[in-house]
Amino acid sequence: MSIKICYFSGTGNSFFIAKRLNEYLANSELIPIVKALKDSKKEIEGQKIIIVFPIYALTIPIPVRMFLKETNFKNATYFCAIGTRLGVKFNDFKRIDKLIKPHKLNSSFIINMGSNDVKVKNYKCPSDLKIKELEDVALSQLSEITRIIENNEDSCDEDSNYIESLLYKDFRGKIIEWAVPKMMTFSKYIGGVNYFYVNTNCIGCGICSKVCLSQKISIHNKKPIWNKKTLCYMCYACVNYCPVKAIEIESIPGVPSYTFENDRYCHPYAKYEEIENQK
Repeated sequence: MSIKICYFSGTGNSFFIAKRLNEYLANSELIPIVKALKDSKKEIEGQKIIIVFPIYALTIPIPVRMFLKETNFKNATYFCAIGTRLGVKFNDFKRIDKLIKPHKLNSSFIINMGSNDVKVKNYKCPSDLKIKELEDVALSQLSEITRIIENNEDSCDEDSNYIESLLYKDFRGKIIEWAVPKMMTFSKYIGGVNYFYVNTNCIGCGICSKVCLSQKISIHNKKPIWNKKTLCYMCYACVNYCPVKAIEIESIPGVPSYTFENDRYCHPYAKYEEIENQK
């Protein structure tokens, strides 16, 4: 029975999970979602389909939504979704279930990983010890996930291993949980976000353009330019893979940015070439 592990990863967390699953599951193949979106056939053949993605703004990234909506999953009989996150409660697997109809989502899982949201105040890049702790827990989860997938089991439990709850536990929390994913959806029609800029540290290496999965970044006179008309996937690969911390995020109303004083994060097992190869 063939297994297709379809993944999207900006700074390596989801790539790490997808790669390990590929090692655990016999007859499995890794499918980069960004590359699949460029395929004119828009068809994936496999009995078991596993979707691995990072959770952005309490929801599923735009390219993952596009992939699920546009792709014909020929001969698929089992679907599994795995979201990686920094720890905030997540309740949007139902969106995947809707996007893959007439198929259904058989199992869903959430794995806590290091945070790449380097714009927040007092951000602390995970230490080697913290990353090892997260990795040990993730690999333990993957062992059980592998068993569930191999046995075609249904497993869609409510999120219970979150580290951070929503800011409010009353009706305001419900409003946030409803509104933030809506904002992500709306961003598709305005080119995503356009709040990146380059500081004087830039050495013109071009890595930011190489890891930009939406191809929003081009290099002119050895400096990155973000095309405002191109949809940003909001993966923060350009920010986090820059070797000299030259790329910053501007503050926007209601969302101050502190990248100028924070470190950067990418998964230690994911080189920038592996992120680039998704294209």
